Amino acid sequence: MSIPLLEYSPSSQNHRVEGYEIPNSDTPVIYRLTSTSLDIDVDEIIWAGYRQVFSEHLILSSYRQTFLESQMRNRAISVRDFIRGLGKSEVFRSQIANVNSNYRLVNLVLQRFLGRKSYNKDEEIAWSIVIATKGLHGFIDALLGSAEYLENFGNDIVPYQRRRYKDRPFNLVNPRYDDYWRNAQSMRAIGTRSFYNIRIPGTLTSEDIRKAIPATFFAMAGKIITPERNYQRTIASVTSQVKTLEIPDTSREVSTEEVKIQPVAVSLPYSYIPGLAKN
Repeated sequence: MSIPLLEYSPSSQNHRVEGYEIPNSDTPVIYRLTSTSLDIDVDEIIWAGYRQVFSEHLILSSYRQTFLESQMRNRAISVRDFIRGLGKSEVFRSQIANVNSNYRLVNLVLQRFLGRKSYNKDEEIAWSIVIATKGLHGFIDALLGSAEYLENFGNDIVPYQRRRYKDRPFNLVNPRYDDYWRNAQSMRAIGTRSFYNIRIPGTLTSEDIRKAIPATFFAMAGKIITPERNYQRTIASVTSQVKTLEIPDTSREVSTEEVKIQPVAVSLPYSYIPGLAKN
């Protein structure tokens, strides 16, 4: 039994606000299959689908899906099925799905399949549950079968960024992976080596040694704040202690009794009295 999609509140973004727009360089180009009659027009739709889903302006030959292209040229499938096939391809899985967390994958897929960013964290969590329960293919089927997709693109329009205003296009500001995948690759490259073990070879540079230290350590070290001494509280505490401190009595009792000194006879080794010496 699959978990139903959680409810989330959509926010007011540009694509949800109606308004009058003067066509300019930011106006998206709409590629529609029903309005084409020449093979060259179908080729433009195919390349537009590649750019939208793979977010690559130069498609490698190894990325091309020749079977889907052949079906599109023969009009055996709709544009929606072509977009679905690109999303379920091994290229999309290896280059985008496998190198991102579920939350970021949701945001990327919404941009490329629905032409908008995620509304909020609640929507990312809701679609992440779909990925966890139905997998990537189930997630793409749910998006392409949603009312939002059908109302905006239908079966014969290539998805595009809806109502881009002032900001740069999605595919120019969002790389296919972020720090999440870079850090994971660094840890895999380091393996079980530690900072002390990596210093043994003499050919390594300081940059190599720095890479051996986990990135989480630098994040933890950056959050360490040396506690500051509260001088006002310290002064108040010392003042309070001084006020209540009892000084011990270290004085001595002085006797008032008169002390009499008595002469003491001294026995000298010889008797000598001046003036009585005999000649």
